[in-house]
Amino acid sequence: MQWEKLLSTQKLFDEPDEPEVFSKYPINEFEKDYNRIISSAAFRRLQDKTQVFPLDKSDFVRTRLTHSIETSTIARQLGIMVAQNNTKYLPADIRKEDSEGIPSVLLCAGLLHDLGNPPFGHFGETVIGDWFKENLIKVQYKDKPIKEWMSQQMIADLENFEGNAQALRIVLKAKYNSEINLSAGIISTLVKYPTSSLSFERKHPDIKKHKPGYFFSEEKEFLHVSEIVGTKECTGEIYRHPLTFLLEAADDIAYATADLEDAFKKGLFTLDEFITYFNDSYDHDRVIPHQSPEYYSCDLLKSLIELKDCNKNVMKKNRDESKIFSTWLNYTRRWLMYVAVYRFSKSYQAIMDGTYEDDLFKETNHSLTIDILKGAMGEFAYNTANILKLELSAQTILSFLLDKFIPAVLHYDDEGRVNGLKMSKADKKYISLLSSNYRQDYDKRKTGDESLNIYLKLRMVIDYISGMTDSYARTLYRELSGIE
Repeated sequence: MQWEKLLSTQKLFDEPDEPEVFSKYPINEFEKDYNRIISSAAFRRLQDKTQVFPLDKSDFVRTRLTHSIETSTIARQLGIMVAQNNTKYLPADIRKEDSEGIPSVLLCAGLLHDLGNPPFGHFGETVIGDWFKENLIKVQYKDKPIKEWMSQQMIADLENFEGNAQALRIVLKAKYNSEINLSAGIISTLVKYPTSSLSFERKHPDIKKHKPGYFFSEEKEFLHVSEIVGTKECTGEIYRHPLTFLLEAADDIAYATADLEDAFKKGLFTLDEFITYFNDSYDHDRVIPHQSPEYYSCDLLKSLIELKDCNKNVMKKNRDESKIFSTWLNYTRRWLMYVAVYRFSKSYQAIMDGTYEDDLFKETNHSLTIDILKGAMGEFAYNTANILKLELSAQTILSFLLDKFIPAVLHYDDEGRVNGLKMSKADKKYISLLSSNYRQDYDKRKTGDESLNIYLKLRMVIDYISGMTDSYARTLYRELSGIE
């Protein structure tokens, strides 16, 4: 793979010419992409989508929007560190223009990486996939289960809904809505798993195969993007874009540290409880004897204890353990960024050859640190009452909406008749609630293939529901169920 192609600014779809006066104030293509993302409705909706904790009246809990901004910032910094490092591992083939483009691509991809996530956090993804696993055989169209109408890949797409693949779908729909018509280099970086729903294996040794990264509906466009940036081999295999490794590391760092900070501020654990968990739950002898970086998880633990101890003499009423913990997390975040850059640079050739199969924390001294931080969320946060309530709400609300909209949308373009019977007035009303842009997207994509059309109708509903904010999904559920 070559940076000249990997950082392609080629757009997939034509755009109207800019006013001539704009030529006096030139900005590069990636800056234009950044502006498009920030101004898009899909990005704005992230402000009312749950990151981990249900949205409440407090002003400190991260939303999906603030998480995306933090990921974007970290990703950009990782890109700068890779392109401008002065160690012996400095990639020799990164040109000056590449060192400017790499952080810009990562900045944009970081903003986009959660664009396809549904309401109510990651559990929303599970609910959507599980609904189709249970109901594809139950819901009928023309006296036949809808499962029997579709190909295996279509079925696998629906039963394994994945937010990252949905983000790609949103971006590639720019063909019909130029809101976020982006550069090929950014689109390719966004795809963490360049694997179809038929080929993924959650425990595969190659990380790029752990989840589906694109749906059947976007397969042709994604393959085209892969050809543009040079990640598609003549064998047909698609490699991860090299910058995807840095994007994934930034995402891991952001949620491993920031979500834990939110949990602490919500009072879910104390500093002493975290220190005990950190010290007792893991084998700190599990370190890698690399020459660099010479800093370990146990060193991080010592630094936290030292921060805590230096505040012992401060009067209790003036002690702010939250500030101590935040300071330590910021310190930890920098070490995690350092080792991610170290691993990327040391494994650079394998990454560029498409043969590197792990995340960037693998076989570093802070792979254990990441495990601890993620484990602490499981220990102290994920089984709390508020999160369990959120998951139950997601199950109830999203299942209800799918129950109502899926049967209705199957008859969307049947000219009002199915098997000689008129479509119900209720079905017509449900269809009218679908945003016009989703219906227009279907109208432009539909073909003479009835099986494909059924699949696209189902995708239309998924687009509508997964694009909802938490608040809108709750309100719509209450209105349609007669609660208000």
